[in-house]
Amino acid sequence: MLSENIKKLRLAKGVSQVDLAEALFVSKQSISNWENDNIMPSVDMLVKIAKYFSVSTDYLLNLDDKKVIDVSGLTDKQISHIRLIIDDMKGSI
Repeated sequence: MLSENIKKLRLAKGVSQVDLAEALFVSKQSISNWENDNIMPSVDMLVKIAKYFSVSTDYLLNLDDKKVIDVSGLTDKQISHIRLIIDDMKGSI
């Protein structure tokens, strides 16, 4: 499940294994191993992966299905607009 979530999030963000490896300061082989369920990332790396994809570690581990959007630095009015867009998109599914 962790391996699938990392790959799913990486593909959704449109980054290659090389790009993700560079962003996390690890080798491409590490990303490949995580995605192929050969090894597990360390706890510290799990936190870095979660931050990179703006999700919780619980989401990565399939303990929670909620995704997080970082709205730091936005005004209350901007956040309100984002909520309206999200609500609208949920209604059209």
